Amino acid sequence: MFIYLWLVFGLFVLNESIILGGHNMSFAPQGFALINAAVMAKVMLIAEDLKVGRRLDHLPLIYPVGYKSALFAALFIAVHTVERVLVGMIAGRSFADSIPHIGGGTWQGGLTVWAIMTVSLLPFFMLREIGTFLGEGRLWRLMFHPRPRGGQQAQAEIPP
Repeated sequence: MFIYLWLVFGLFVLNESIILGGHNMSFAPQGFALINAAVMAKVMLIAEDLKVGRRLDHLPLIYPVGYKSALFAALFIAVHTVERVLVGMIAGRSFADSIPHIGGGTWQGGLTVWAIMTVSLLPFFMLREIGTFLGEGRLWRLMFHPRPRGGQQAQAEIPP
């Protein structure tokens, strides 16, 4: 969870740096991406323990995957907003001055950030749901253990 989020947030930071014409790339924003990944992974773990996003688990996989991606993207934006407001208020700024300008501060920009985050979370939740469906550790073995040699096709049965 943490590594996936770190990759996504790190790529967002790199993209922003390139778009804004940053030629002197600093590692500080990448450090913030690392910290945000740790915080958001913890938020995901807590939300999962509270059974957040389980409403559509009985439907075909595409529905819970899309739902969880959209829901967790919104949750991440909400947690980020609360975090920025708290940090700002501790630093002595007003509530209004502490609200982050997500996506440039417009509703269209905020919706775009939410959509990008939703799409970025789709592979994570897709693999997670498929892994749950296949059973404990089976997807991991399929992805990271060697396949049979000699050009033989693996059987439809996945080894336990």
